[in-house]
Amino acid sequence: MTAPDDVPPDIDLERVPSHVACVMDGNGRWASQRGLPRTEGHAAGEAALLDTVDGALDIGVRWLTMFAFSTENWRRPTDEVRYLMGFNESLLLRRRDELHAKGVRIRFAGRRDWRVPRRVLRRMDESAGLTAGNRRLTLTMAFNYGGRAEIVDAVRQLVRDGVPADKVDERSLRSRLYHPDAPDPDLVVRTSGEYRISNFLLWELAYSELVFTDVLWPDFRRRDLFDAVAEYQRRERRYGGVRS
Repeated sequence: MTAPDDVPPDIDLERVPSHVACVMDGNGRWASQRGLPRTEGHAAGEAALLDTVDGALDIGVRWLTMFAFSTENWRRPTDEVRYLMGFNESLLLRRRDELHAKGVRIRFAGRRDWRVPRRVLRRMDESAGLTAGNRRLTLTMAFNYGGRAEIVDAVRQLVRDGVPADKVDERSLRSRLYHPDAPDPDLVVRTSGEYRISNFLLWELAYSELVFTDVLWPDFRRRDLFDAVAEYQRRERRYGGVRS
């Protein structure tokens, strides 16, 4: 694979993480630092998302999962939640054709409950349907998502399926997660200088490498993704074992 000119030479394209997950944090602080409403920070984050997707495509990442809206975000001010619902709907309308043209498959992970407006669910389904055949990169938007909620939902499905207690194991539970075909993240990036997981992919990131950056999400660009990948490549992954 030949790297585009903007990919740093220290990135080994033979050892790029297959799956990168990202907690997109810092929109509110970015806006506050500029004397702007919090919603302006969310709007500015669109450019970061698209540039990060392009960076992932540049280096051959196959799976990219972004934490877009958590089950806890419903506690935010009503006006901000309403804005986020409308923003995510309009983002899909504006960008899904562009992503489709680049070979990106769009998927969603999270609960489809009464709190999500039906029009937003409709746009999500349209975007997933349009891009279902793409395989260059799978972009999963974790929307109305919580790691604990995902595990609870998987357990509920085990019960509905009548799986006996002595037959419940990691394989049976994993097969009932929102997207069991997705590999576990190799690398998780969190922006804005916070050192928390925040209920993100709790089952899946058991052995993920974690990289934290002080960059606020609206300022995040592909160069920051490349920095995180370079840090990932400097680490030794042992999965609980020891080096032989």
